[in-house]
Amino acid sequence: MKGSSTVTSEIVEPYAQALMSLAQSSNITEQIGEDVRSLLSLLENSEELRLFLANPFVKDADKKGVLGRIAGELQPYTRNFLMLLVDRRRVIFLEGIGQQYLSLLRKLNQTVLADVTSAVPLSEAQQQAVREKVQGMTGARSVELQTQIDRDLIGGVIIKVGSQIIDASLRGQLRRIGIRLGAE
Repeated sequence: MKGSSTVTSEIVEPYAQALMSLAQSSNITEQIGEDVRSLLSLLENSEELRLFLANPFVKDADKKGVLGRIAGELQPYTRNFLMLLVDRRRVIFLEGIGQQYLSLLRKLNQTVLADVTSAVPLSEAQQQAVREKVQGMTGARSVELQTQIDRDLIGGVIIKVGSQIIDASLRGQLRRIGIRLGAE
């Protein structure tokens, strides 16, 4: 379901843009954003669902049935959009379309996405401190955090915003000290 080829982007971008236009015209961009986040989380955590949706031998009616049960609590527009993807044989691109929709939503809301890797889970206060740091760096109205744990960092965090990387980890500090000592 993942891919960054030109063909994929030629499919993903128009569908995401269409969903965004629909959401904006109905003033439900945030609600559909929440639906998309839920779907992406489900896809991320269920290899079985990803394989089922990607399987060309599974009948469209079966895919619609499963998606209909999954989408029970979602916005009607989101449910209809999922069914359209099955009809057009584009459901394999659902993950990419969802990611692109969230990217459009962040742009609309002047929000930046910060990938934060830490040695241990961050407390709410630490997450807020990271948000404020990123807002100061970027001037964005708000910051969305995507957190990951990497025990090899020993301590501290690595923050990635676009192409910028702030390495405030102990592992990074030790590496920099090693480089300085090697240069002397």
